[in-house]
Amino acid sequence: MANEPAKIPQATAKRLPLYYRFLTNLAASGKQRVSSAELSEAVKVDSATIRRDFSYFGALGKKGYGYNVQYLLSFFRKTLDQDELTKVALIGVGNLGTAFLNYNFMKNNNTKIAVGFDVSSDKVGKSIGNVPIYHMDEIEKVIEEQGIEVAILTIPAQVAQPVTDRLLDAKVRAILNFTPARLTVPAHVRVHHIDLAVELQALVYFLKHYSIEEAEIVEEE
Repeated sequence: MANEPAKIPQATAKRLPLYYRFLTNLAASGKQRVSSAELSEAVKVDSATIRRDFSYFGALGKKGYGYNVQYLLSFFRKTLDQDELTKVALIGVGNLGTAFLNYNFMKNNNTKIAVGFDVSSDKVGKSIGNVPIYHMDEIEKVIEEQGIEVAILTIPAQVAQPVTDRLLDAKVRAILNFTPARLTVPAHVRVHHIDLAVELQALVYFLKHYSIEEAEIVEEE
């Protein structure tokens, strides 16, 4: 019987949704079991890393048999809270924000952008991708009323911290930050920074200075 630990490495936690997505596709195709080698080929993570990731949760598979797809799917659905909907607020409905609203995590049934915020009169009071857009002045009111704890920031860097402070006042506990600004938040608030320019620069650097195998080792570290 597998037991979920209180803590797992962050790198492992980031791979769990990837495993879950592939297992969902496997189950839909009728496949009953899968090996770590098959998982490795599909998700582009080496077999040893997959076995180590799974080992944090106990005995999820059997040597010589592999992993039961339905069991893994059920286990990771529970681990990732797939049966509980998490509502997200999008702050900033520019080009990137609009793309998020139209996509709205269609392949992720437990996460949905529920509300958007902007200052443009062309957008406030309307819906994009069936998501209502409110004025930024209503951030605290709307987020607290809907019990939203997760926000995505796609706003200019110069206003990222003041807006973050308002999100903290509204009891937001997790922020996905697409601005170049590095946010100051209390220890209990989780922030993931995704700076597309930095990621692209890093990609080009790896392209020029590392082989594929060396780059994978660096990422694992």
